[in-house]
Amino acid sequence: MHQLANLYLLAYNSLQALGWAVSLSRILSSFLDTRSFNGAYASAGDLVCLLQTVSFLEVVHGAIGLVPSGVLLPLMQWGGRTHFLLAIVRRIVEVQELPSVFITFIAWSISEVIRYSHYALHCMGSCPSCITYLRYTAFILLYPVGVAPGEMWLMYQALPFIKRKNISHYYFVWVVLLCYPFLWLKLYLHLFKQRRSKLGKHHGKKRR
Repeated sequence: MHQLANLYLLAYNSLQALGWAVSLSRILSSFLDTRSFNGAYASAGDLVCLLQTVSFLEVVHGAIGLVPSGVLLPLMQWGGRTHFLLAIVRRIVEVQELPSVFITFIAWSISEVIRYSHYALHCMGSCPSCITYLRYTAFILLYPVGVAPGEMWLMYQALPFIKRKNISHYYFVWVVLLCYPFLWLKLYLHLFKQRRSKLGKHHGKKRR
């Protein structure tokens, strides 16, 4: 049973790493071709939406004990990202070419390539120390960049369009924006706690 679970997690994480790598490649290729930040959603939006939607499986993994992540924090992150993508960026065409989409997608793609590659290599039992270090260090820059000039700024820019389409959603997004810094800080501090735990163990093993 353990081997089957490990094979499943290896396949899942490998496919996610590949998907996010393709997303990053498409976004960068679009930028290099056009010298513009406007093409991020057109080049990779559908793929990013698919990858993010499928990642609800990680909430399930935590719920059934397949991984030790628990349910609450994965659900918070999945819910925030999915609302941002499907309820705002995908539905409001006017915001799809804003630089904030480019910033968000680049930050997400890099962080997810690192994260899923780390998980896949860990399933194989041979994760290089440099990947482990990147997994628990890159978020220090990528996470705030993806959230502040990315997700939050785009939601703020989307407010006039949301107000014209759905007044109740407009007020909901305002509430989300007010709560976002506090929820983000909770997740960010949790990642630092993970970093101390994982890198501390790693360095301890190296010393021994």
